[in-house]
Amino acid sequence: MQLPDIDLNLIRGLVLLALIVGFVGMWVWAWSSKRKKVFHEASLLPLEEDDGQVPANRHAAGNEE
Repeated sequence: MQLPDIDLNLIRGLVLLALIVGFVGMWVWAWSSKRKKVFHEASLLPLEEDDGQVPANRHAAGNEE
């Protein structure tokens, strides 16, 4: 039984296909509705004080300085 010849372009094509499938999979995972709450909480991390509380938005309450 003889194995088929595998050339470099076939390997490149398979690697490209795997990368595209991985990218689409990560995109679907990131945009799924289950992840929305976790990503929202992570987006607030830079705003947290040392005690772990996020300060209220003064501009939204009408208390502009």
